[in-house]
Amino acid sequence: MSMKIMGVDIGGTGIKGAPVDLDRGDLAQERHKVATPQPATPEGVADRVVEVVSHFGWDGPVGVTFPGVVTGGVTRTAANMDAAWVGVDTAALLSSRLDGRPVTVLNDADAAGVAEMTYGAGRDRGGTVILLTLGTGIGSALFTDGHLVANSELGHLELKGHDAETRASVKAKEDGDLSWEHWAHRVQKYLAHVEMLFSPDLFIIGGGVSRKPEKFLPLIEGIRAEIVPAALQNNAGIVGAAMAAKH
Repeated sequence: MSMKIMGVDIGGTGIKGAPVDLDRGDLAQERHKVATPQPATPEGVADRVVEVVSHFGWDGPVGVTFPGVVTGGVTRTAANMDAAWVGVDTAALLSSRLDGRPVTVLNDADAAGVAEMTYGAGRDRGGTVILLTLGTGIGSALFTDGHLVANSELGHLELKGHDAETRASVKAKEDGDLSWEHWAHRVQKYLAHVEMLFSPDLFIIGGGVSRKPEKFLPLIEGIRAEIVPAALQNNAGIVGAAMAAKH
């Protein structure tokens, strides 16, 4: 009997989840996705998380990702979510809404990173590895010899006087109607800045854009570290959430 745990990935536009087969590091069933309510308040989002978990009739532990800093189950920042999340004991809130099932909450990029390091592009990689999820914002997961340094938030580094994610996220590409070349140049500048600070051996690029690496990775030059697309693509957060709930 394989080990299965429910993972839910909360994003700025969608909330998706599925039971995860932790022996394979993949979804055990097709994922279920619902829209993130606008405004994305704690109560509104909790309703949708319950909806996703109930879709599978799940009654065991649940792992949940959140796009912000999470310490001890408490959400500390909420850059692309409603400001009401700051200071909320999200693990307790969701657990009470899910009839007392144990809930583990962690940063979304950290979850994706843990999944990639175990089952994906970072498997068996030592040294310093940085996963960057490019999407509505930029999420990051920083590893040294396989150990996670939680809540690194490298998407909020300053780049030319701007919050980096306002320049190099996929949203910045779409909002500015940037060509792949123009956007890749911005991503390159961002990677060069992160490389100067951490000298990683490997960059893993995740988020929805990891499905089409050929559009931009060949356009990035002058970075010493190896750069590869995430292997689990957009399911990495769900898988990592389930892994965190197991521990």
